[in-house]
This record gives sequence, C-alpha cells and structure tokens, in this order.
Amino acid sequence: MENLDILLEKAKNFHGDICAGIAIGTRMSILGFRELDMDPLERNRDLVVFVEADRCLADAIQAISGCSLGKRALKFKDYGKFAATFLDLSTNKGIRISSLNKPRKDMSNEEMANLANNILKTPEEALFKIQKVHVNLPEEDLPGPPSHRTTCQRCNEGIIDHREIIVDGETLCRSCAEGSYYSVIEE
Repeated sequence: MENLDILLEKAKNFHGDICAGIAIGTRMSILGFRELDMDPLERNRDLVVFVEADRCLADAIQAISGCSLGKRALKFKDYGKFAATFLDLSTNKGIRISSLNKPRKDMSNEEMANLANNILKTPEEALFKIQKVHVNLPEEDLPGPPSHRTTCQRCNEGIIDHREIIVDGETLCRSCAEGSYYSVIEE
C-alpha cells in the first residue's frame, strides 16, 4: 500500500495514537484519494469530505486530507456510521466508502492495538464497501467566505450561510427557533 506508513504517522500525530479508528480512517483516506485520482501527499483544494461519525476515523481523515470544518471542506453528518464520502469539486465525482459491519465486543487496549494492526493488513475488499455517489452540495455549503449573512431578530446574533429559519415572518437562528443545546445561566 503506497504511502501507508507516512499517512498513518500523520494521522497518529494528529490524534495521539494508533487505534482501530485511525487505522480504518487512514485506509479509507487512501482509498478515497485513489478513487478520485488525487495524491494524499499534496494539498487538494477541490476536495470536500463528509464523515458520518464523530470518532477516531474523522481525525485520520482530517489529518490526511487537510480538510477541516474551518475551511468548510470537512462536513459532519451525524449518522453514527464508519463511513466517509470524498468529493472532487472540480469533477463532481463522489466516492462513498463504508466500513463493513463487524460486531465487536468491549476490548482491552492490547486487543485494540491488535485490531488496528489487523485492519492495516486486511485486504480492502474485506474491510470496505465502495460506492460511486452524487453529492448535492448547495452553494452555501461550499468552501469559501459566507454566501449570505443575516441577524436573528430575537437574540440579535449573526447567522451565516442561509442557516436562518423564518417563523411567522420573523428571521430566527436555529437556537431561537428550535431550542438550543445550551441554556444561559442568569447571574
């Protein structure tokens, strides 16, 4: 596998160690780059990656691809799946790679290290399903500066990229319209 050691080290340095998720994410990244005819050792400004779990594989993919939330090139879809879609904006070619489901029991650290090593040695067809996909990426989700700005009429905070919601003619942020993940502590 070309560049596996270099890319695995890159993912390890970003994440802190090599675990099963880092091994899977590294292997997924190599596949995604290969399927899109991109070089994982070069900056690919036309690459956008969707990750479907907020786990270790996302760190590996971010470290190897250079895509990040801040650059708007890494997208998180909370599906709870070890899967990622690699999209080349210049060709609109999309490749979704998902880990084949293998039930796992709780494991010790030693068993996890062995699992990571096994993942690195297992043939890709035994680990992954690869699908060609079309990704509908709206203009407001593309990398680059915000495409639209407005203000919530209730909390007066700024909203970018068409994330506002209109409720009874009032422009609201999602927190004001739907409820928030946080609650303000009044002092």
